[in-house]
Amino acid sequence: MSKGLVVAAVHSGSIAEEMEIEVGDRVLEVNEEELNDLIDFQFGISEEDFTLLVEKPDGELWELEIEKGPGEFLGLEVETVSAKGLKKCCNNCTFCFVAQMPKGMRPSLYDKDDDYRLSLTQGSFITLSNLSEEDLSRITSLHLTPMYVSVHAWNPDVRSKLMKNPQAGKLPEQFRRFAEAGIVVHAQIVLVPEHNDGEVLKETIERLGELYPSVQSIAVVPVGLTRYREKLTPLRGFTNEEADQILDQAEIWQKDFFSRTGRHLVYFSDEFYVLAGREFPAISVYDDFPQLENGVGMARKFISEIESGWDLLPKEVPERSLHIITGTAAQGLFETWRKRLMERIKGLSLTLHIVRNDFFGLTVTAAGLLTAQDIAQQLGDLQGEKFLIPRTMLKADEDIFLDDLSVEWLEKKVNGKASIVENDGLAFLEHVIGYSLEVERFE
Repeated sequence: MSKGLVVAAVHSGSIAEEMEIEVGDRVLEVNEEELNDLIDFQFGISEEDFTLLVEKPDGELWELEIEKGPGEFLGLEVETVSAKGLKKCCNNCTFCFVAQMPKGMRPSLYDKDDDYRLSLTQGSFITLSNLSEEDLSRITSLHLTPMYVSVHAWNPDVRSKLMKNPQAGKLPEQFRRFAEAGIVVHAQIVLVPEHNDGEVLKETIERLGELYPSVQSIAVVPVGLTRYREKLTPLRGFTNEEADQILDQAEIWQKDFFSRTGRHLVYFSDEFYVLAGREFPAISVYDDFPQLENGVGMARKFISEIESGWDLLPKEVPERSLHIITGTAAQGLFETWRKRLMERIKGLSLTLHIVRNDFFGLTVTAAGLLTAQDIAQQLGDLQGEKFLIPRTMLKADEDIFLDDLSVEWLEKKVNGKASIVENDGLAFLEHVIGYSLEVERFE
């Protein structure tokens, strides 16, 4: 088995470039200690003086003595978190989204990673069900924080049944150890009707809340169900009435936690509010948006960003026509703002395209789960006009949709010119009017 970590990138002007470290080199040791994973690497290079043992592609070994000033970075990135590969998921969750995907998607979407090192470095949610005693001791002794954990249920029997893994029942003990060690945890609950809602959800949120300030946030998101569930456990989504009842209880929990901790602590995803037909909560309810990447508070943040730049918008622009693309969950949000923008700005024409998710099924409504195929089929010929693609639809580091098709492919298919918009209300306004607004970005 190969040792060390392979260099994936070297930043221009960095110490790594000056030391002639190159992409493809392999870092074997830091301070004469064998390099097993990214954690070893990050701890080693955090010092101002350290040595690296680097193996060149031809097998030549370089021992490099590094000196860096306070706040100075080495300037290299590695390919993976571990020479031994990622820790994989050992669960068979009743609601697993990976099990509900057809063939032909981006290859990385089929990877069932469950690695605590990715949780630390990238904010990936993990289940803790594959951790050894050595792993747990390492997390607590090195104070590897924060951790992002998919909880789903506090009750050991319910959690084990949901995840089809008896190891999943160890979660309460693991969380208590994290709390004792001062590890910050951001928890996620995928809520499944008649499985972990009701009294099970109540117990889960109460037990997690008792572990504040170790547990800093609890996100509740509804189960995602696609049309590819053949031979899987029959599940259903929440009704409008059930979503409304859940949000009634959510307000009670939030007020109680805020009175005790100064934080609302438990946050419900935007889908619940859309399903219940409710307005999104005030921005203060989301505190510091601790689970924004989990779809919790994105709509409210987007609205607040638009409002912050509203007074800077022009009253007129040269004739400008744009097409806006989104999923069915955001239909009401974008219909409102499309109308308001066209009323305010003379010369602006905005066409809104609400794209159904025929690929995954109509119950999947988030814009981030739309495919290029569905967009192309439902847009038709744009006759050379511009259209806006939200970044959330694309791979993080590449302009590729879930079905492994590119933005360039879509442009050709619909005969239009795409602009990729970051998940930011001000960025959206700037694309709409065609130039930058002189305003500080929303924090």
